[in-house]
Amino acid sequence: MVEAVIFDIGNVLIEWQPERHYDRIMPEAERRAMFAEIDLHGMNDLIDHGAPFRETVLAWADRYPRWRAEILRWHDDWLQMAAPEIPHSVRLLRALRAKGVPVFSLTNFGVETFALAQLHYPFLREFDRGFVSGHLRMAKPAPAIYERVEAETGLSGAQLLFADDRADNIATAHMRGWKTHRFEDPAGWAARLVAEGLLSAREAG
Repeated sequence: MVEAVIFDIGNVLIEWQPERHYDRIMPEAERRAMFAEIDLHGMNDLIDHGAPFRETVLAWADRYPRWRAEILRWHDDWLQMAAPEIPHSVRLLRALRAKGVPVFSLTNFGVETFALAQLHYPFLREFDRGFVSGHLRMAKPAPAIYERVEAETGLSGAQLLFADDRADNIATAHMRGWKTHRFEDPAGWAARLVAEGLLSAREAG
């Protein structure tokens, strides 16, 4: 029986498509060239593991002077990249909490970027428990962060229902016996919550 529901945040509660933002501020061909030359998502992984946000972006900008101005936009435009919120998913979070279902987050997020996100998206302060990679210095899909959730909540296996948009993150949870949902859209997530008996169709609408 599900005792708690766990939400990923990026592309579950908030859209996270950096390439889309860069396509708005530079020609797509140039953006593709930049992302082919520089592992910007790798840079972001360092931040998600707890590296300082501004200093990390500055270091990468210095490393690639051809793209310095564009790389700095990763810092300066961050809230524009982490947007918009996904309203139906936010309603599901609140509907679960209104029913008394414990709701946790398990997210790859930097320390400073998560603080920014919480200011901009107040619903990110509504979780019963939050497990943020930057604070924990470990990130999905490494098993250790899932173990941390289990240890701190006293829940494991089929007591947990976890939604994430990435197959590798889902795979680790599945290996630990968690119930999982590969998030593609909020309607599918709503249907799963109804199927699990956690919400009625009206509550999930």
